[in-house]
Amino acid sequence: MARVDPQPLSPAARAWSLAAGAACLLPLLPQLPAPVAIGSVAMALAIGTLSWWRPLPGWLRMLLALALVAAVLSMFGFALGRDVACALLAVMLAFKPGELVTLRDARSLVGFALFAPFSTFLLDQGPLSLLLGLVGATLALVALLQLSEEESGDAAPIRPWRRVSTVLRLVAIGLPLALVAFWLFPRIGSPLWGVPERVLARPGLSDEMTPGEWLDLMNDDRPALRVSFFGTVPSTSQMYWRGPVLMDYDGRSWTRSRWLSDLPVPATTRGPVAWDYEVEVEPTERRTLVALELPLAVPVGARVAWDHVLQSDVPLGRVTRWRMRASPPSTFEPQLPALFRQNALRLPEGYNPRTVALARQWRREVGAENDVAVVDRAMRMIRNEFGYTLSTPLPGRHAADEFLFDWKQGFCEHFSSAFVILMRAAGIPSRVVTGYVGGDRNPIGDYWIVRNEDAHAWAEVWLDGRGWVRVDPTAAVAPERIYDTIDDRTDGGGFGGLPGVTPMLDLGDWLRRGWNDLVLGFDAARQLAILRPIGLDRTGARGLVGLFGACAVLALGWMLWLTARAERSGDPVVRAWRRLGARYARFGLAREAHEPAQQWARRVAAARPADAEALLALSARFAKWRYAPRIDADDPRPLIRDLRRYRPA
Repeated sequence: MARVDPQPLSPAARAWSLAAGAACLLPLLPQLPAPVAIGSVAMALAIGTLSWWRPLPGWLRMLLALALVAAVLSMFGFALGRDVACALLAVMLAFKPGELVTLRDARSLVGFALFAPFSTFLLDQGPLSLLLGLVGATLALVALLQLSEEESGDAAPIRPWRRVSTVLRLVAIGLPLALVAFWLFPRIGSPLWGVPERVLARPGLSDEMTPGEWLDLMNDDRPALRVSFFGTVPSTSQMYWRGPVLMDYDGRSWTRSRWLSDLPVPATTRGPVAWDYEVEVEPTERRTLVALELPLAVPVGARVAWDHVLQSDVPLGRVTRWRMRASPPSTFEPQLPALFRQNALRLPEGYNPRTVALARQWRREVGAENDVAVVDRAMRMIRNEFGYTLSTPLPGRHAADEFLFDWKQGFCEHFSSAFVILMRAAGIPSRVVTGYVGGDRNPIGDYWIVRNEDAHAWAEVWLDGRGWVRVDPTAAVAPERIYDTIDDRTDGGGFGGLPGVTPMLDLGDWLRRGWNDLVLGFDAARQLAILRPIGLDRTGARGLVGLFGACAVLALGWMLWLTARAERSGDPVVRAWRRLGARYARFGLAREAHEPAQQWARRVAAARPADAEALLALSARFAKWRYAPRIDADDPRPLIRDLRRYRPA
């Protein structure tokens, strides 16, 4: 068999293939670590330019591929997960233009590129990712259409906009089936296939806090929570979204006590006020849920831990909604067990000697039983002598000493950590609590937005007869930083002093919330809710599967009908001629695809002499109308009428 040389790639097809690859890579880039995203773009530009006229040598491509894989794996610490797989896909796609020579290579590049937008949805399901993914997939299909034209040797290729319209028409034909699958495919609790966990956690609270390491989180204005209240709305000074409680301190970091996790929830007495609300939590890949003060009930899919902090049963890998009720405590664990007290007083030996000495001096001066006086004295010192700033040096070994006696300024991590160390040294059980505080009301959707930059740390001290009491030393120094909304900080003049920006941001977040509600939050309960008006919510899973199957068959039938209709010619004469051919197909005399009209008519006439005169006459008229020069005044209606009326004898 003769060897067929691969068909070379034209400049136009190369350009379309590279554009499709870039468009498919684009939605994946924002979800990757910055070094990987920037490196992928730079490499794609360099490889695409260097290989435009001449491909890279095979040995060089092999070395580069191995080096890229090693670099990506080492960046993620050789851990495996969705982030690593997507990063490898991005760098390999950026490297792919280095072997772009033939049409087959271009088709391989475009096919490989289509994995990128679909992989993006493993990391993010936002509207921007969907929009960019649709653009990338559309351009990939247009590029494949371009490659097919070149491979077929079509002398008159269609214009680019006609290719785009062809692809969009195909997308529109498939849209009903996609909608049926989205609205009616039975929702299940876990995916049909296992998806590895992410290696990189998203911004959010963790079970550890090291003073000075929250700066990235506090400069991140992306939403962490969206909260809708039903009934009484607390003031911003009451909006303490309580998260991990950190009891253990090693001299540098505060961590959550794991050995306490299985202990029962201690007793509390709730206050008279109750807040009813729904919180929408952005994905963090962690299990910790924050709640306003103390939750009154545990929502389905969560449990409450010993510190009254809610824990999700599964990692929060997608947008979730939780209906909650909460109230401030009247007394919070009024009886402190000896083991808890010992743990809440523990400090590592050899750290912060000046802080310990100051606390013991205060204790001696106010007396052994007057804990409230020690707390007041510490708050008075902080209020009178300290300032708030995010610009702080990295602490050394004695972090609390440096903050309290040298810097005298810092942010919530420094204030809460130093305050708790001071209290413990004075013999007052205390702990650090992390979470969020405050929020901004979105007037368009009438809900509150709590952002990552609202992350906060405060202290809880245990006082006899009252239990754990919240003390926020940061609020004593910079209450505007804690409680003010964006409008308060800008005197209602708009974000950054620019009028009209804040309403635009509110509108953008309201649209994002609508997307979460309509698409990401569409679960089994919502699915049953839309079936309830037609009485199908009581049919169970079997009825839902049947409804999905019936609608899918209808959608497929509609697609087949449209596809077949698209094959129809726009010329009524040609359609009438084809129907005549279909009549002879019943006698086994169908026209072959390569057979000219008059040649087919002569073949039929030889097989059926009785039809010869009429059929040959019609074929001659059809060939003349179809191929002979004619003027605009020619009327095709007589020929159409005769073709329709003709019936084989």
